[in-house]
This record gives sequence, structure tokens and C-alpha cells, in this order.
Amino acid sequence: MREIQFREALREAINEEMRRDESVFLMGEEVAEYNGAYKVSQGMLDEFGPERVIDTPIAELGFTGVGVGAAMNGLRPIIELMTFNFSLVAIDQIINSAAKMMSMSGGQFPIPMVFRGPTGNAGMLSSQHSQNFENWFANCPGLKVVVPSNPYDAKGLLKSAIRDDDPVIFMESELMYGDKGEVPEGEYIIPIGVADIKKQGTDVTIVSFGKFMKVALEAAEGLEKEGVSAEVIDLRSVRPIDYATIVESVKKTNRLVIVEEAWPLSSLATEITYHVQKHAFDYLDAPIQRINSMDVPLPYAPTLIEAILPNVKRTVEAVNTVMYK
Repeated sequence: MREIQFREALREAINEEMRRDESVFLMGEEVAEYNGAYKVSQGMLDEFGPERVIDTPIAELGFTGVGVGAAMNGLRPIIELMTFNFSLVAIDQIINSAAKMMSMSGGQFPIPMVFRGPTGNAGMLSSQHSQNFENWFANCPGLKVVVPSNPYDAKGLLKSAIRDDDPVIFMESELMYGDKGEVPEGEYIIPIGVADIKKQGTDVTIVSFGKFMKVALEAAEGLEKEGVSAEVIDLRSVRPIDYATIVESVKKTNRLVIVEEAWPLSSLATEITYHVQKHAFDYLDAPIQRINSMDVPLPYAPTLIEAILPNVKRTVEAVNTVMYK
């Protein structure tokens, strides 16, 4: 099977859906003339023209609101945010309009739109460009929140998101756009809300999503050499969460470690911990361990970034804690 970059998988998904459905269009900062800040939309302006690939001013609240209105009128906008840190400017439209419109209109106005762009740490970008918003948006009913970890999932999940009649937050990572992975050339979609067991195991369950799946899988590989068999689950979406897959895994392994980039308070790891303790408490042989970023704004210095973020060492230590203490 061919290998393509993460950005190329996203580009294929958007191109295929825009060819399939004329109501789909792309709008955001630098998506047209500049071919996208991360070159996801490269070549789209030439193929689809300026009416369907639209450059916007630096005004997230404004063009996000335009997108919501377009969705209410039967179109399927893809709103690209240069980074989800900028979604704070548009959060009123995302939460109070997109997420709530179906309910407030008594089902008269579905909002079939996608908000997509990078989330989380991307290296030395300091505090205002390194935040995680998956748990923020996952808190809001009416939204679906997808965080893929590899090119194959990215393409299949984005195609599902574009076809969905609910607003979907689709979160990527600047550090993953160049990642390569196997992606088939034929048509396929991946349903939103279905987790994927990336590695089977018997001794401990490790749950993660997005770019920190790399940490989870690397930790599992190292643990295997020490005689510890880790089952690794990629959530793929964090609203809805595939609780059933997690619970069934914990019933088999009796131990759970959760790796998440967001800050610890009100994290997705906290929610998963609550759910597993409610539905699989009698199967747990040790308290659940969660690994989040330290509870501080992300600094600029690379040494401090390394110290604050989840990593393989902390993951292995957490596994050893549930295995031997």
C-alpha cells in the first residue's frame, strides 16, 4: 500500500468530498492563494475556484459565523482555523450557534460543518499557541470532536466528518502534518465514535489519542521487552468516546493508564477514569493512572517543554506503578 503524508491524507479527503458534493466548500485564512498555512489545501483553488476555496480576513468570529449561516442554508462548510488557539476568538459562534442550533430550532436547522486545524504543543511557540482544546469542546453537547493519530485515520474520519449532519471539531497537530502512513487509494470512511485497538495486550491498558499515540505505542514497545504486555487503544474521537472498548479492555487487563496532552483539571482522562471506575471497578487490580501535561502554561524553552509534556518515561513509570504497587 502507498504511503502518504498526514497533510496529503487530509487533502485527499477534502478533494474527494468536494468533488462528490458541490455543497462542500473550504474557508479560512490563507487556504486559497497561499495553498494553506500547512499546505493541506494545496491546489484546491485551481481545481474548485474562489467560490469554493475562500480566503478570509484574520477575523475568526466573523468567518466562523458566516460558515454557520451557510450550514443553516444547506451548504457544508469546512472552516479551517490556522490553530485552535484562535478558536477562542470564534468560540461564541462554535458553542452558542453551531452546537446549539439544532436543539434550539427544534430540529429545523442541522449544522453540517467541520471546524478543523491544529491543536496542542507544536514546539517552541510558547503559551498562547500551544493549548489543548479537545476537552473544552468535548464538554459541549451538540458537537462531535475528532482527534486522529495517523494518515489513514485522518482521511477516513475527515470524510465522515464532512458528511455528518452535526458540527464536527476536527483537531490535528502541526507536528504530524509531515508524518507518513499507509493509506489506500480507494474510497473508505471511518465512523466517528469507534476507538481502535492499535496493539493487543493482556497486562495493562494504555489509552491515548492524537499525536500522543506515538508516546503510548513507544512505551508499549519498551514494556514488551520487559515482559509487560500492554494493550493500546486509540480513542480517535473524544466526543463521542467509545467507552465500551475501554471497559472491555480493562476487564481483560485489570489495569489502566491514560496519556493525554491537556492539563489535568477537567481532562478527558478524568472523565474516562470516572466511567471505568463506575463500570469496571471490580476488575481493577490497581488505581487508574493518568498522565497529563503539568498544570502550567506551556513555556518557550525546549527543555521546559520536555519536562512538562507527557513522555515515554512517565508512561512507563505509570505502568510500573499499576503493575507492581
